[in-house]
Amino acid sequence: MHTPAVPSVLFVCVHNAGRSQMAAAFLARLGGGRVEVRSAGSAPAEAVNPAVVEALAEVGIDIAAETPKILTTEAVRTSDVVITMGCGDACPYFPGRTYLDWTLEDPAGQGVESVRPIRDEIERRIRGLLTDLGIEPAA
Repeated sequence: MHTPAVPSVLFVCVHNAGRSQMAAAFLARLGGGRVEVRSAGSAPAEAVNPAVVEALAEVGIDIAAETPKILTTEAVRTSDVVITMGCGDACPYFPGRTYLDWTLEDPAGQGVESVRPIRDEIERRIRGLLTDLGIEPAA
């Protein structure tokens, strides 16, 4: 994977209320400012899933002020890595970008007990992504 000085990563899911929000939060924390992080949804929800907010708060990450954002062609065009999480064909394709599809359970409608394993799997994948980008995860 070609890595620019400061790679940009875009996480995309349908509602931008769960998986993509968790992934962006972990990458922002573990990337330590060495990665530009964005997230968006093809059909954004009104608010971030409260169980997701709670699950991240348990590991010291506060996303209570985050709001779901609409996916734009510009966001994809200006990202080096686009990671989709169940958005299907809603994500535009541009040559020269790295596209990854992470199959993860959707936390929508689930309690925090069900969100914790999804959170932990996302953190594991973010650590792997940082390794692939040649960036040591922040403590």
